[in-house]
Parts: sequence; C-alpha cells; structure tokens
Amino acid sequence: MFNPHKWLLVNFDCSAMWVKKRSDITSVFKLEPLYLQHQHQDSGLVTDYRGFSNNNFYTGIPMDAAEFRKRGKQMVDYVADYLEKIDKRQVFPDVEPGYLRPLIPDCAPQDPESFDDVFKDIEKIIMPGVTHWHSPYFFAYFPAASSFPALLADMLCGGIGCVGFSWAASPACTELETVMMDWLGKMINLPEEFLAGKDGQGGGVIQGSASEATLISLLAARTKTIRLVQSEKPELTEADIMGRLVAYASDQAHSSVERAALIAGVKIKNVSSDDKFSVRGSALKKVLDEDKASGLIPFFVNHREPGCESFKVSSFLVICLLSRDSCFHSSPAKAKGDISVGNKENIWMHIDAAYAGSAFICPEFRHLLNGVEFADSFNFNPHKWLLVNFDCSAMWVKKRSDLIGAFKLEPLYLQHHHHESGLVTDYRHWQIPLGRRFRSLKLWFVLRMYGVRGLQEHIRKGSNELNKELLKSINEAKKIHLVPCHLREKFVLRFAICSRAVESTHVEFAWQHISQLATDLLKAWEQNHHQQHQQ
Repeated sequence: MFNPHKWLLVNFDCSAMWVKKRSDITSVFKLEPLYLQHQHQDSGLVTDYRGFSNNNFYTGIPMDAAEFRKRGKQMVDYVADYLEKIDKRQVFPDVEPGYLRPLIPDCAPQDPESFDDVFKDIEKIIMPGVTHWHSPYFFAYFPAASSFPALLADMLCGGIGCVGFSWAASPACTELETVMMDWLGKMINLPEEFLAGKDGQGGGVIQGSASEATLISLLAARTKTIRLVQSEKPELTEADIMGRLVAYASDQAHSSVERAALIAGVKIKNVSSDDKFSVRGSALKKVLDEDKASGLIPFFVNHREPGCESFKVSSFLVICLLSRDSCFHSSPAKAKGDISVGNKENIWMHIDAAYAGSAFICPEFRHLLNGVEFADSFNFNPHKWLLVNFDCSAMWVKKRSDLIGAFKLEPLYLQHHHHESGLVTDYRHWQIPLGRRFRSLKLWFVLRMYGVRGLQEHIRKGSNELNKELLKSINEAKKIHLVPCHLREKFVLRFAICSRAVESTHVEFAWQHISQLATDLLKAWEQNHHQQHQQ
C-alpha cells in the first residue's frame, strides 16, 4: 500500500492497496443482501469493491493556470451537458464483465499523453460502462443527491487540497464543519444535547457513509462498555468482556450493521419484527432478559430505517427504551409507558435515518423523529436527498467524549499548541481514517444557495401539484367524492367515512379507484416530464 495523494500529483483521497489473494479480503467482508446482488456477482468475471472495504490530472505537459482555466471550462461544459442531456443516455450500460481492460493498455504510459487524448477517452471508454445514477429513469438502490452548487464546492475542495485531520492542519476545514453540523442539526430540530454550540458536550461530524457512522458508534459503545464493566469488576480482562458483548438490530436492518459487528468482533442478534416491519419493545426486552440471564452483556442497539430490501422511507423502526417495556415507533403517538425515563441499562442507542432523515427539515415530517432525545448518536445522509453530492453523511453524538475516548491517539507529530486547550476539535478522533477532505464546503454552498425553504421545497417537490390534479380527476370521474385541506404548506386529500351505510367493500372500491387514477396521473406526468427534457 502507498498513497499516490502524497507525492504522485493525485489529489486526496487516493490510497493504493494491493493483495496477493483477493479472496483473503472478500471472505472477511462479503455480505450479499438481495438488493446488491446482480447477474454477474458469482461469475468470477467482475469485482465488487464493497467486499474490499468498510465502505488532478497531469498530462506530462506542464499545465499552468491559463491552461487549467481553459481545460476547467471544457470539463465544466462537459459535465453540464452530461447532466442536461442525461435522459438521452441508456440508464444501464450494455457491457459485459471485463469490457474495459482490452480498451486500455496493460501499463501506464511512459511518455506523456495530451489532455485532448484523455478527454476523448471519457466517451469512448468510461461512459459506455457508466450506470447513470442521475438519470430520470434510474429507480434502483437510493438517490445519489447532487446539485451544481455542491459540484462547485467539491471543485474548491480539490483546489484547496487540505487534509483536515486536526484543527491545526486547517482551522477553516474543522471550524466550518462544526458550524455546518450545528446548522443542519437545527434544521431538523435535534435536541440541544447533540449540538456543539459554544460549549456543548455533543456535536456533529461528517462521515463518508452511514455504514461508517454505525461502525463508529458501535466501536465507541464497545469501548465505553468495556471500561464501565472493568471499573465495576476489575478482575475481568478486556478479552473476557469482549466475548460476552452483544449488539442488537431488527431483522429488517441494513447489512452494514452486521458488517460493523463483524469488524468490531462482537456478537450481533437480530430481533424479530412484526407485520409492519417494526420491532416491538416487548420483543427486544425478551431477548435482552434472556441474554443477561445467560451472562451476556448487551451494549448496543441499532435503530435503522429498514434495509433496501424493504424500503420504508417515511418511518422509523420501533426501538425499546430499555428501562421500561415502552418504545417509540413509526406513528407519531408514543407507545404506552413512560418513555421520559432514561436508558438505565447503559446500552448505547444509535439511530440511523440514512435516507429518510433529510425529510425532517420539513415540519410536517419532524414528528417521525420523536424519541431521538433518548438516543446516544444519530445519523442521516444529506448525499441521498438534500442536494449534496457523495460523500456527506451527517452524524451527531450527545457526548463527544465517548468518541474521543475510543479513538484518541496523540503521536508527537500530530500534537499542536491548542490540542489540549478544550477550544478546538480534532476530527481524527471522531473517525476511522486519519485524513479527511474539506467536505463541509458542500454543505455550506448548498445550505446558503438553496436556503432552508428551497431545500424544503425540494423534499416536497411536486406533491402539491400532483395532489391537486388527482383530486380533479377523482371528482370529474364522479364515482366518489373527496374534498381537500391544507396541513401547513401541504395540499392534502381528505378521506372521511361519512355514511352509516358504508361497508368495507365501498372503502376498497374507493381505494382501488383512487389508486388507478393516481397511477394514470403519474404515467402522464412522467411522459410529459420526459418530453420537456427532450425539447
């Protein structure tokens, strides 16, 4: 392994790693949830790099500032044209495994090539094998958010090229991230304990993915639990405790939770969900009681929106507040029991709203986050729905000391004048890698250039107009009759059971009728949207 981004004119992050036997890596990390499987996965012809990890240009001809301006404009024009006309490209590539290797040499060129030659090969070699995630015909996996302000911010990030592992390494990189995470936390009305503020104990950090945030939370919880148990039972070794630790997640949880437990070297148990894909508090408490009676040490509960096999964007799973047989769940109403009582079991609760979390900037959806005040850490991905391009995964903790206590190492060359002052944040203690990019620039650009109202409108986009058209279609058909109402800015169709003669068959007929009209309306809307793009 070595880092081309340190001496080889490739900007951060680019760390090159080789192995003699790829099977040594993939056998450790390989997990195959259904939504990630594909036609060629077991053919031996392709590489799926998710099995290898937990998640500049130089032509040889000197490129001075004038040449960079020229080529930069050329690339900006190319990207703008690509995005404007992306609907004309086939969304999924028509290539077979191994298509690319015959198109490029076996070794890097000894002599320089021109930028023009490299540029031509984008369409010739790269684009034929690209799956176009930003195509209006791409409906797989999840959104990959993007916007022109975010792309410009990434350009600035690459230009500045700092590696912000500490405050001293680039004060602006650190301080902007702290403030942006407070901005974002306030937008979704996170409890004050999660914000850094001027002297708060919590705070936010940008991770590369929700999977990283889950792993960080689990490792921090592991360290905290080991130290707590050893303080009570000093005769127990770390190995003794590690062998008894157990984490919990729903049987609908994302595969990244299982991978986090695999990396951390701890047991993980799936708790059965009900017919609404929620974990009831009673089910979790039963498993906890059984495990404690067997001498195990419960230490971590992951609460994640359902895995991609069963996407349920609008709600959270049920998680028990472990001091009582009570829980919070997908409805805004609280489950029975006094959930104001804190978690007396000392079990770390991590809430991962990777996809759905962006919606909480809208007041009408914020109630779905009720109960977050009982969590120790919370995460969602602005890079999925909030117009910030990958990678930007927002994570908050109530007590930053829990993270720092798990990851803090202070080699002499990383120490600086303020590192023990309590006045600064060194984000290397909040993450797995040492280096980090200036990712908060993307948030800064997007939050300022869209504003909260603009981003709220993006989340709500099109729903009001479509609901109005649907109501018009329903009432013009004259088979059933509905009236609307407003819930703040939302145009909502009201469905009331009014007549004493109503039977379930009448409700089912109405639902089928509404569903058919909605399907027809969406098809017409998509066709019209496509025609507008072609004009």
